[in-house]
Amino acid sequence: QVQLAESGGGLVQAGGSLRLSCAASGPIVNIADMGWYRQAPGKQRELVAGITRRGNTNYGDSVKGRFTISRDNAKNTVNLQMHSLKPEDTAVYYCNADITAWNADQHDYWGQGTQVTVSS
Repeated sequence: QVQLAESGGGLVQAGGSLRLSCAASGPIVNIADMGWYRQAPGKQRELVAGITRRGNTNYGDSVKGRFTISRDNAKNTVNLQMHSLKPEDTAVYYCNADITAWNADQHDYWGQGTQVTVSS
């Protein structure tokens, strides 16, 4: 069974940095796009950053210049390096990936989420 497992969340002061990691496991044939989303209390889930298999990236306007997404295709991992964190970055961060598993069609998978809290 395909699964996404996130790690790296936590509590940090404003201006600090955190690194989130996500590893995909299971009978994976191919991973297309990967990305990170976040959802703050009372708000809709929003795209933080995305990356194609070839390494093309896109970012939400609020994180441009502060966050960097990267992936390792050999290890089926995607990372999010976050710098200059602000209290408004506080949210649950979710890993997302478009995965083709063995004997299955391409499907959108989500991790369980990891909490990031930025104190002022």
